[in-house]
Amino acid sequence: MPADPLVFQSECVEAFVASWTARGFAASTIDNDIGVLDRMLEALGRPAWEVTAEDVDRVVGDLARAGRATSTRRNYLQVFKGFHRFLEVRKAVEIEVAFGVRLVCPVDEYNSARHVSSDCPAQDPPPTPERVTEFFGFLRTRIGTARKYAPAARDYALFRTLYHAGIRCEEAVLLDVPDVHFSRGPFGKLHVRFGKAARTSGPRPRWVPMLDGLDLQLRWFLDDVHGRFPGSAALFCDESGGQLATGTVRNRLRHLMELEGRPAADWFTPHSLRRACATHNYERGMDLVAIQQMLGHWTVASTMRYVRPSETFIEDAYRQVVSAAVGELTEGE
Repeated sequence: MPADPLVFQSECVEAFVASWTARGFAASTIDNDIGVLDRMLEALGRPAWEVTAEDVDRVVGDLARAGRATSTRRNYLQVFKGFHRFLEVRKAVEIEVAFGVRLVCPVDEYNSARHVSSDCPAQDPPPTPERVTEFFGFLRTRIGTARKYAPAARDYALFRTLYHAGIRCEEAVLLDVPDVHFSRGPFGKLHVRFGKAARTSGPRPRWVPMLDGLDLQLRWFLDDVHGRFPGSAALFCDESGGQLATGTVRNRLRHLMELEGRPAADWFTPHSLRRACATHNYERGMDLVAIQQMLGHWTVASTMRYVRPSETFIEDAYRQVVSAAVGELTEGE
């Protein structure tokens, strides 16, 4: 006789909790997320392995109609997806034998809230190095033609920082002038004091090197541009000297790409610049652990989700290996 599905699911939830405890999650985090999982499963009204994409659409739609915040809906999806992944890894055989169901995750690209993690790379690739270079060229040219020099120069320095340092938009707007340390390390470093926090923990500060000439860009910005704004400790401030809002940065980037005149298909977001930083440094041969530390990820797995190599990445890597081998043979002769 097949096991009672609800009893079996309860046992699976207990095992899921045990796995989180073994991984070192805080008890408060586990209690909160299991509460969310219980409410999600109750709303779905059937065992997790029988849930369809339409069931997920219904529940998330109900949450939206009830006025629940986007972050709340995203959390419901994230926790349920984590539990479903646990079933796929640990319980798939038992479920197929007992209930005749082969597990397929019902959270897909059409009902997944933004930033619900996936084992697959983001659908849209980050901007190419050539595209980023073209955009920065436009910003650099615009500095000399814009009606207001200081905001145009600030935009140039800000978006160069998002790309070359790979920091989050939320982290960039919280940088102060004293967070720029030109004498720390061979390239200088940014002290990201308010790095993204994990649940139940405070900000996770980190030091990010100013690579690819970012130190020179920020020296120029601090020497020639920052003083044109009203006195402010914020590194990238608005015209009144106040701290920029993250929404302002996103809207500013969109406005600049409209001015650039490129088709919407070539547009990108501040977060795309962060993904581009990870991808382009990986393609150049930087170690994944170094990129992980630079971006402030907890795990290399998180960093790998940011990396989206170009379509010719394999061929380019092959050519580099062959060229190096031929060079060694030539030197030997």
